[in-house]
Amino acid sequence: MFFLASKTIGVLLIPSNFISLVGVVGLILFRTRYASIGRKLVCTCVAAYVICGFSPLGNLLLVPLETRFPPWNAGKGEPDGMIVLGGAIDPDLSAARGAAAFGNAADRILAAAALAHRYPSARIVYAGGNANAFQNDEAKEADYALSVFQSLGISRDRLLLERLSRNTQENAEFSRALAAPKSGERWLLLTSGYHMPRSVGIFRKVGFAVEPYPVDWKTRGPSDILTLQSRFLDGILLTDIAVREWIGLIAYRMAGRTDELFPSPRGAAQ
Repeated sequence: MFFLASKTIGVLLIPSNFISLVGVVGLILFRTRYASIGRKLVCTCVAAYVICGFSPLGNLLLVPLETRFPPWNAGKGEPDGMIVLGGAIDPDLSAARGAAAFGNAADRILAAAALAHRYPSARIVYAGGNANAFQNDEAKEADYALSVFQSLGISRDRLLLERLSRNTQENAEFSRALAAPKSGERWLLLTSGYHMPRSVGIFRKVGFAVEPYPVDWKTRGPSDILTLQSRFLDGILLTDIAVREWIGLIAYRMAGRTDELFPSPRGAAQ
């Protein structure tokens, strides 16, 4: 039920989708006695698009997410393993093309491969099934990640593929079962910087102690908070990503899937 709600209500609340929906309603009202309301809705949509596309709104919402956790401290020894959250590969597009098709989070795989070469004893869990609401059972992200890791020089015997998860909650639950972490082991969690707060909160909730290793940055940090966007579509994309993540934080907290609204480094091994 939670997964279905995230793929319906959650998708509708993404700014670009919500604004477009309101605009369509406004256009429909043009042909009714509520035409004046329709005009106001359309004007509001245009203004909202301009704000989302060119203002610093996306950066303003992303920076707190991306700066919540500091870079991983490598000075305390080698990790025993790493959890790489899916999102780097589009499973349906990959299945259609017969090869791994990357999305916007390829840094997750590249960073994991670099760490794997640096720490040759560390195990790697790639957590990624198919997050699409109407998924192809034969299109699993982890299956395509396998060939990518192998092409980057990572041997198959180091890889644990978790191919059933559809969201971050299932990433955490299924990864914990697959990794079977022992007391005292150090496991890194690799995901996008903006996604790290929610991910850490969920992993803590399922009892899997992880050390955040944020990657895939969308901003340069606090210096970008007031930076205007020069490309409209870039601004829309950043705003969509940020709002989706804040909605996710609220929804997961309300559903009891995290213990903090905005998980912090407190309690995280560093």
